[in-house]
Amino acid sequence: MIMRLLVANRGEIARRVFATCRALGVETVAVHSDADADAPFVAEADHAVRLPGNTPAETYLRIDLILDAARRTGADAVHPGYGFLAENAEFAAAVADAGLAWVGPPAKAIAAMGDKMAAKALLAEAGVPMLPTWTEADEITDFPVLVKASAGGGGRGMRVVRDAAGLAEAVASARREAAGAFGDGTVFIERYVERGRHVEVQIFGDTHGTVVALGVRDCSVQRRHQKIVEEAPGVLPAEVRERLHAAAMAAGRAVDYVGAGTVEFLLASDGEIYFLEMNTRLQVEHPVTELTTGLDLVRLQLLVAEGEPLPVAATPPAQGHAIEVRLCAEDPAQGYRPATGTLHRFAVPGVAAGFGPLAGPGLRLDSGVVDGSVVGVHYDSMLAKVIAWAPTRAEAARALAGALARAELHGVATNRDLLVRVLRSPEFAAVDLDTGFLDRHPEVFAPLLPADRLPLAALAAALATAAARRASAPVLAGLPSGWRNVPAFPQVTRFTGPDGEIEVRYRLDRSGGLAEWSTSPGGPTPAVSLVRAAPDRVVLDVDGVRRSYRVHRVSSEVFVDGPDGAASLAELPRFPDPTTELAAGSLVAPLPGAVTRVHVEVGQRVSAGDLLLTLEAMKLEHPVLAPADGVVAELPVATGGQVDTGAVLAVVNPE
Repeated sequence: MIMRLLVANRGEIARRVFATCRALGVETVAVHSDADADAPFVAEADHAVRLPGNTPAETYLRIDLILDAARRTGADAVHPGYGFLAENAEFAAAVADAGLAWVGPPAKAIAAMGDKMAAKALLAEAGVPMLPTWTEADEITDFPVLVKASAGGGGRGMRVVRDAAGLAEAVASARREAAGAFGDGTVFIERYVERGRHVEVQIFGDTHGTVVALGVRDCSVQRRHQKIVEEAPGVLPAEVRERLHAAAMAAGRAVDYVGAGTVEFLLASDGEIYFLEMNTRLQVEHPVTELTTGLDLVRLQLLVAEGEPLPVAATPPAQGHAIEVRLCAEDPAQGYRPATGTLHRFAVPGVAAGFGPLAGPGLRLDSGVVDGSVVGVHYDSMLAKVIAWAPTRAEAARALAGALARAELHGVATNRDLLVRVLRSPEFAAVDLDTGFLDRHPEVFAPLLPADRLPLAALAAALATAAARRASAPVLAGLPSGWRNVPAFPQVTRFTGPDGEIEVRYRLDRSGGLAEWSTSPGGPTPAVSLVRAAPDRVVLDVDGVRRSYRVHRVSSEVFVDGPDGAASLAELPRFPDPTTELAAGSLVAPLPGAVTRVHVEVGQRVSAGDLLLTLEAMKLEHPVLAPADGVVAELPVATGGQVDTGAVLAVVNPE
């Protein structure tokens, strides 16, 4: 029986495993990098061991350090979470050789599925349907195709190619990304199915020969081939569901599978299914299966690792509907550029449970962060998973979208607005889904806050800021903000916002009411009267409708959450200090990272959109493109160099 479990992972999945361990009375051990020393998962563990360093290669991927931590803490079992070590056969074997219980499938099964080409050949013999596949680019005559990494998943090392001209660069780029992510640059190519749905089956096996399918999930809404919206049960014809269950169980039996695993398929528009890959671990999206089956999958993992038979022998009927979204620190409007910084506030309203079951319809939050967490560049950008469970799919989508829209997410850019628009779209409601959903619906990238409502948010920020200053004034704190004997001039507050600088001008009357207001850039302003202004809340009457704005200020940053959406503003000083301006045409690093490749040289003529260099951060490659036609005047960086946020990467003199 497992008494003390080490989780060889970090963040949200470590907290998830710890939650089940607490319920079962199992002691827990965390391992952590220096960057994660103050992370919530470390504080929640019964024991914690520092892994010196910050990058995954220095810490969480070091098998020797993980096993040493288990020995030092007296752990008798290891759970790999769902990081890279979860699908590392060498790690699974090393854990077993050290005399520890391994909470995962046998090393043999991991190895069989780890090489995707070998896995496809093995499972094809078991009758699992496959897509046409190539290993040599010169063999391909029909497009489009998909380049994929053989040694990993998660969308890394994956490229869609629509013609022969782009194939060589796509293969080279995929190899670089795969080598950086998985230590293996091997890639293969398979036919790309347009308008296909990404569906997957949760399977579970035990040491007594039982393999069970626990239902189908639909994970079609993806960005960069990575899932961001997942649901269970997938809305499918019964006949397709049965074929998926049968194919998934055949895959599990072919490798004598033990533990939690996921068999992923592509569902074509004609109803045909094709094997994509088998993930030999617990998936990020496992909560939707838990909520619709009533099973704790981590508990099942521990039972199976202890040699117990599965307590479920057949596919359980689905209970209601669950939808999960991945809340990530990134800016979808800027090519999903990862965001870093301090998460000053992280609050999702209406959450009924964290990391566990729900007593009834409601929201579950599986999060790796809390207020004050620092989002760095070393790890994946996912902050949390928010999951809604309801009797129907429509109710789950509505509840989840509403909670996300009202969430207070301050300090780091997120994909929240994109997720809300997806959940509220008519196409999502109609289950008109495929892996190209985001490409076909650019309208979902629009921010929730309409441009014509930003002035109201800025006015609320200005009034709350003034109220805070009056409340903290050392003398005459009872005077209205901006009071003077001759109230001829308005008060002026300037912010930088999502579209540049915005100036708010307003004047209060002698009773503290709003006498007039305007913003610059200008535009029609609605009739507004001030109901209440406090440092953290402003209530305005806008054209006869009362509207409440929550305001949170951190230094010069002001975060406003209102009925239309959220705004992040930065107050500009009234008398700014002189600053050194960047040269015209300068391209700066949006976040810290490594320059993986420089594609141009000084003096080279480029066109708008040309690739200048590639920056790697948060496990992904980010292209830096020429903003306009011109000539490369400066290239202060070189391949392999490290850069900080704001560093000049290149200067392009526009024509």
